Amino acid sequence: MIEVLLRPGDSGDLVNQVITSLNRIGLLHSTPEVFDKSVADAVALFQQQRGLTSTGNVNDQTFQALEEARWKLGDRSLYLQPSPLMRGDDVAQLQSRLTDMGFDCGRVDGIFGPKTESAIKEFQKSVGAVVDGKCGPATITALIRLTKTVAGGAPTKLREAARQQSRGPALAGKVIVINPARGGNNFGVEANGVKESEITYDIATRVEGRLLALGASVFLTRGPQNDPTESERIALTNKSNADLMLSLNCDTYKNELAHGVATYSYGSDAHGVHSVVGDRFASLVQREICARTDLQDCGVHSKTWDLLRLVSAPAVRIDLGYLSNPGDADRYKRAEFRDLIAESLVIAIQRLYLAAEDDAKTGTLRISDLKRAGLRIN
Repeated sequence: MIEVLLRPGDSGDLVNQVITSLNRIGLLHSTPEVFDKSVADAVALFQQQRGLTSTGNVNDQTFQALEEARWKLGDRSLYLQPSPLMRGDDVAQLQSRLTDMGFDCGRVDGIFGPKTESAIKEFQKSVGAVVDGKCGPATITALIRLTKTVAGGAPTKLREAARQQSRGPALAGKVIVINPARGGNNFGVEANGVKESEITYDIATRVEGRLLALGASVFLTRGPQNDPTESERIALTNKSNADLMLSLNCDTYKNELAHGVATYSYGSDAHGVHSVVGDRFASLVQREICARTDLQDCGVHSKTWDLLRLVSAPAVRIDLGYLSNPGDADRYKRAEFRDLIAESLVIAIQRLYLAAEDDAKTGTLRISDLKRAGLRIN
């Protein structure tokens, strides 16, 4: 569960800061003294626009996103600084403009890191400006002047797709990170006699075994008893130079009728960016699970959660079902059903790397087919 920082009825400096940010970005047109319904509605709308879970409450991630949203390009000078790195919509605007002109910032994520500094230096060099890697008034003026005349399409998307295609169809040699939600004494969600931590870890080990048999290198972000923080899981994934990351989660809801599986990849309409490979993989995961099981299809969605945004490899989060729903919970009590989910995930991973002409219909490919096809390279 994500800890709520502010909710309706609260007051104080943090509430005033939230209200100021909402006013600044045009989602609130009053200045109430407390966190009332108008503030909650504005927060929920902001969360919806930003690809965050829309609750109307403010957690750490929503608070950080509100802080980032108040900056527009030109409000401040942007540069690489020691941790914490500069974040904001102004950074995302800068990255987007540089990307459109063909300068490689990496992912448009609103975080001013080394790749953004390098892209600024390349831009400054190309326009004859002082090459210092800082985006001050002179650099912003040059960007505004040239943005209207120079556009390179979507080179970041092309680069991401090209990298994935260049890796070849075999899973051998690829690095896959699996993130089972929760662990240790923090069991995450629990309902109907089923614990999220146990379900996700069990499925993760089943996926791990199949991937190892196909020659892939696999890292799990936790063991059966420990519970690393989200930032530790992200750091482990990036340190491993992963080709792909899967986060396995379960959900609960106050109404036990809520049920089904949903898959999420990184995307931000506000920043005008999506992960091409992440989107495709999310679609493959969702389709394979729904074709092979009777779980309700709750769709594929774009989100800006840190686990999707800050992982350098294409990443997806899979909400495997609602443990608060007796039907979903009963399914996951059965080892054969968890096995079916694991098979679906491995097939989705393999399909991601197959060329279109070699791909198979959703729900038809089997792991035995992969071995017979010689897709493992020893």
